[in-house]
Amino acid sequence: MKIKTDEITSVIKQQIESFSSQLEVSEVGQVVEVGDGIARIYGLSSAMAGELLEFQCVGGKTVTGQVMNLESGIVGAALFGDPTLVREGDTVKATGRLLEVPVGPELLGRVVDPLGNAIDGGAPIKTAQTGKVDIVAPGISKRQPVKEPLQFGIKAVDSMIPVGRGQRELVIGDRKTGKTAVCLDCIINQKQYWGTPDAVVCIYVAVGQKESTIAGVVETLKKNGALDYTIIVAAGASASAPMQYIAPYAGCAMGEYFMWKGKDAGYTGPKHVLCVYDDLSKQAVAYRELSLLLRRPPGREAYPGDVFYLHSRLLERATKLSAENGGGSLTALPIIETQEGDVSAYIPTNVISITDGQIYLQPELFAAGVRPAINVGISVSRVGGNAQIKAMKEVAGSLRLDLAAYRELEAFAQLGTELDAASQRQLDRGARMVELLKQGQYTPFDVIDQCLGLFAASKGIMDDVPVAKVRQFEADLLAWFQGGGSALRAKLADKKSFKGMEDEFIAAMKQFKTGWRA
Repeated sequence: MKIKTDEITSVIKQQIESFSSQLEVSEVGQVVEVGDGIARIYGLSSAMAGELLEFQCVGGKTVTGQVMNLESGIVGAALFGDPTLVREGDTVKATGRLLEVPVGPELLGRVVDPLGNAIDGGAPIKTAQTGKVDIVAPGISKRQPVKEPLQFGIKAVDSMIPVGRGQRELVIGDRKTGKTAVCLDCIINQKQYWGTPDAVVCIYVAVGQKESTIAGVVETLKKNGALDYTIIVAAGASASAPMQYIAPYAGCAMGEYFMWKGKDAGYTGPKHVLCVYDDLSKQAVAYRELSLLLRRPPGREAYPGDVFYLHSRLLERATKLSAENGGGSLTALPIIETQEGDVSAYIPTNVISITDGQIYLQPELFAAGVRPAINVGISVSRVGGNAQIKAMKEVAGSLRLDLAAYRELEAFAQLGTELDAASQRQLDRGARMVELLKQGQYTPFDVIDQCLGLFAASKGIMDDVPVAKVRQFEADLLAWFQGGGSALRAKLADKKSFKGMEDEFIAAMKQFKTGWRA
C-alpha cells in the first residue's frame, strides 16, 4: 500500500497549524515556616499585598492563602482552609488574583464558612458568580441620601433611633445585654417584606462565637421563618484567626451581589441587604493575633494603629446607591462588646466615629427588667426622621421629651421631694411610656401598630391605666384595631399620617377604653 507524499505533507501541516504553544508562566515560591494559620514564603519576589496564593500540599490538595506582609526576601501570608495540610517546603504559586467568595441566591437559607463552603450538612453550594472580598467602597457620586426606613419591629428603635436603608448603626453594650437579640428581631421583622419590591436579604456574620451559640441563632431564625432570606456566615471560636478576620468582608461581598444586581434590566429579585456583624471586637482580636504572628511592628500599618482602617473599609461599603445604579442598599449593624460599660475605650470609640449612630444597651436596665435594655438617652441615629414614616414622626417627637422629663423627675422623686400635680402627671406618663416600650424577644411589631400604641400613650389615653396593665391594654387595643376598628387602621396604613384624623382616633380609643376591662 503506497502513501502519497503530498497526503503526508498535508497531515503534518494540519497538525502544525492546530498546535498551540501555550506556555503557562507562574511565579513559584517555597514555604519556609508555617504555624498558627500563618505561612512565611521564600521566592515570591513579585507578589503583591492582598494577592491570592495557592499552596500545593501533600496528596494533591490545595490550600488558599493571602499575602499580608511584604518583607525583604520573604512574604508573610494568612492561610484560609485547613492550615494543617501545609508543610515546610511545599510549593506556593502566585495567582495574580484577589480573594473571592461565591455569591448569588443559591446561598440563601444556608450556613457557610467565610470561603462560601456549606457547613450546615446540606448539599455543596454551586454558584455562577464570585465577588471580591475586599473592594473600594462606592464613592459619593454613586450614592444618594438615606431616606427609606428599615423597620426593626422594636418600638424603642423605630420611634427614637430610626435606622434607614443604607445606614451603619452600631449596636453596643456589655456581654449578655441582648445585642444579638436586637439584631435578630430586625432580621425576623423583614419577613413581612419578603416577596415584595421592598424585600431585604439578611446576612448574619458570626465571628468568634461558640458553635452552640451559632446553632441557636440558626434555630431561632428557622423557627420564625426567617432563614429563607438569610445567609449565615460562621467563623466560630474554633476557626483560625485568618478565617475570623475575613468573615465580615466575605459576608459583605455576598450582600453586595444583591445590592448591585438592582441595576440589571429584568432583575426582579431583592436589592436591599442587611448585614449583621456579630461581633467586630472579636474580629479585632483575630486581626491582632495575625499582626503579632506576622511580627508587624505596631504603628500605622499594624495593630493597634490600623484597626480603624480594618473596620472603616468594611463599614464604608454600607450605602444607599443612586437611582442610576439601581437604588439598592446595604445596611450594616456592627456589634461591639464593651467591658464594664466603657464606651470610651479604643475600639468602641473607633466604631462610634465610623457609624451613623449607636444603639446602646445598658446592663442596669436589663437587670431592672427593661427589655430591650436600650438606653434612649445615649443612643442616637444620625439619619433621624428621614428614616421614619410621617405617622411615626408625629408621635415620636413628644415621646423623647416625655422620657427625658420623666428621667429628670424620677431623680427628684427618689429624694422624697414633694411634687406638684403637673410634675406628678408627667412622672406617671413617663412610667407608662417606659412600660409601653418594653417588648418580648422575637416579637416584632408592625410599624402601624407601633404608631397606634404610642399615639394612645402620648394623647393621655393610658394615663389612668395601671402601669402593670399598660401592655395588656396595648395588646387589646391593637386587637380591637384588627377587628372593630380595622377601617380606621386601614385609613392610617394608607395615609401613613394622623394629620386631620387625630380627633377621630382619640374618640375611637376612648370608646374602646370604656368597654375595656383589665
